[in-house]
Amino acid sequence: MRPFKTVKLLNTLSLSIGLLFGAQTVQAASYQIDSKGMHAAVQFKIQHLGYSWLNGRFDQFSGHFTYDSAQPNASSVMVEIDTRSINSNHAERDKHLRSADFLNVSKYPNAKFVSTSIVESASGIKVNGNLTLNGVTKKMTIDAEKIGEGKDPWGGYRAGFSGTTQFKLADFGITYDLGPASTEVFMTLDIEGIRQ
Repeated sequence: MRPFKTVKLLNTLSLSIGLLFGAQTVQAASYQIDSKGMHAAVQFKIQHLGYSWLNGRFDQFSGHFTYDSAQPNASSVMVEIDTRSINSNHAERDKHLRSADFLNVSKYPNAKFVSTSIVESASGIKVNGNLTLNGVTKKMTIDAEKIGEGKDPWGGYRAGFSGTTQFKLADFGITYDLGPASTEVFMTLDIEGIRQ
């Protein structure tokens, strides 16, 4: 084979291989959670004595996620919560919740969730990861759903998800006795991200 044709053939093969593998390694889009515009929320509820629900939220948090609708299982998410910002709509109770009896915010001012895998199927989205709270890290799964994605009125692009999970306080070293009906916390995370 002539040298010119050999070089041309090699160049064609290199381009084809590059296109093939490049298509398979496309990076998922990165999104910043819109906590500044408060188009996101981290909320919780726990039973009070087995008679009612106590609801609250964390006012300060941040995070980011990656998402590609063509490859949702390659996504990832990280959320960091300022535990000092707990708000149960009662100042004295919040002071107690910040104490060493519960969140111990003077020692552990942040909680953090980092995904390890995300699995999307016909039944929904499972976000598997690690939650660090009160200095303890445990595996956790968030049941999530995609709310939607698309352009916003300001020239950006957004995607939003909602997720729920639950865990026992004792799993994170919080053993203050609130009664047998109040050992488990239920959390809801609504996040809207702005594509970067």
